[in-house]
Amino acid sequence: MRLAWERLRKRAGLEDLRLHDLRHEAVSRLFECGLTVPEVALISGHRDPRMLSRYTHLKPEKVAEELAKATTQQP
Repeated sequence: MRLAWERLRKRAGLEDLRLHDLRHEAVSRLFECGLTVPEVALISGHRDPRMLSRYTHLKPEKVAEELAKATTQQP
């Protein structure tokens, strides 16, 4: 597995990309899709919500978009 990953990285020109980076990105995008902490933890394998939050880096524009939606839907 490791050798295949190394070859793929080199071919793609992404020498500093790690599998860990992909997990980090996936966690953030799952939250942006609206999944809850328990749902994302189940997918990512995190047992501690604090560690899961360290992985999460939401895009500010997506947060602003969701906030705008929530405020316009209020009665």
